[in-house]
Amino acid sequence: MLLYPDMEKLSIARYSLKDEEYPFDGFTHTRVISRGFIFDGEGRVCLHRLYRDDIFCKQEYYETPGGGVDEGESLIEALRRECLEETGYELSDIREIAIVEDAYNLIKRKNENHYFLAKATKHHDPHFASEGDLFIKETRFYTLEEALRLYEGMDDRLVSGLVKRRELPIIRRLVEQNLF
Repeated sequence: MLLYPDMEKLSIARYSLKDEEYPFDGFTHTRVISRGFIFDGEGRVCLHRLYRDDIFCKQEYYETPGGGVDEGESLIEALRRECLEETGYELSDIREIAIVEDAYNLIKRKNENHYFLAKATKHHDPHFASEGDLFIKETRFYTLEEALRLYEGMDDRLVSGLVKRRELPIIRRLVEQNLF
């Protein structure tokens, strides 16, 4: 049984984004990524606050938990592993809600992001496992309205802008569907 029965109303949204920050010089690889809009028992969504200072930029922004799918791993297995590593939460009631293609021209990478809704269940200590996890400065749960305001306030440029263009439409859709 799904956490929220109205999730059945959601079809899988699909859209593509272009990297407008850096010149396009072709792609050398594609990364398949699983990301989750992970909700607690009160209908609040889990978000990371990240800070980065690397070849892409110096910036602070918000992003959903998730990461790359390892060879031989399913999308859901990757989501479960990434969320456990980054947030410490096990997941249940998983449902795919969006596929977003985007790119990082600077490193010639195309991304295929698969977004899921899921319920946070049993909690363990997170154990960051990848270099990207080091950007995570805080992880907490927000109401959808709070998450919407956070994303709307994010910078429109660089990595923040890419994440905002990728995730804000999904948050708006969840708010509009009044699922929570």
